[in-house]
Amino acid sequence: MTRIACCQIDPVIVDLDGNSDRIAAAVADASAAGADVIVLPELVTSGYMLADDAEARAAALAAGDPRFSKWAAAAGDSWVVLGFCELGDDGLLYNSAAVLDGGSVAAVYRKTHLWDREKLIFTPGNALPPVMQTPHGAIAVMLCYDLEFGELTRRAVVDGADLIVAPVNWPLFPRPEGEHPGEVITAMSTARTNHVAVAACDRAGVERGQRWTEGTAIVSADGWVVAEAGPGERTVMADLDLSLSRDKMLTEYVHLLEDRRLDLY
Repeated sequence: MTRIACCQIDPVIVDLDGNSDRIAAAVADASAAGADVIVLPELVTSGYMLADDAEARAAALAAGDPRFSKWAAAAGDSWVVLGFCELGDDGLLYNSAAVLDGGSVAAVYRKTHLWDREKLIFTPGNALPPVMQTPHGAIAVMLCYDLEFGELTRRAVVDGADLIVAPVNWPLFPRPEGEHPGEVITAMSTARTNHVAVAACDRAGVERGQRWTEGTAIVSADGWVVAEAGPGERTVMADLDLSLSRDKMLTEYVHLLEDRRLDLY
């Protein structure tokens, strides 16, 4: 079994040092609770509602920033994914996710599908989400709006992903009483149609007037929510057998990947 933790914290806009401490504390607590995989929100280092290019640059980090070593040390043996505002070697800004493993940054993924005003600040990535081979299984890394593109999530599954993890910042939208947030429904559908586990870590709080869904959810490969955060800062955990994601044979005659009509689409 793999213990997955999603830390739904409330970063403060452009407070790099304060956010660094919040991240380290959340990661250390989750690691101490036995988490194998720890996920934090999108742009957790900087906050999301960045005013413009100049403010984003003031809050941006290079992938070699020493703060990553601090967070990796807090993780111990845990594998961590967190969102950050990246200043690339090319001088461009990216909405990125860092993968921390073995005390260092093992990979960086740059969000390929930018949402709304993100397009005014960030450059979209031009590489597919990495599918990382870990002791817990193959883990694909995406960011927020990426989950809305079935072409991308299916590609990760074809590439062998047992778990899709996504740091997210989901703006709060109205929904009928008693319904899951639409983004959680998308995560459930992604899990069900691909028979793959999904962990989406949202953020808490209100930032510059923007309320967040606080919809953190861990979804089994069968498509059911097995842990969710709800309102407020909190960490949720679930134990999943990720090897179950590898079985795409739902019945004697139903195979989710082999039944695709690649001759038609």
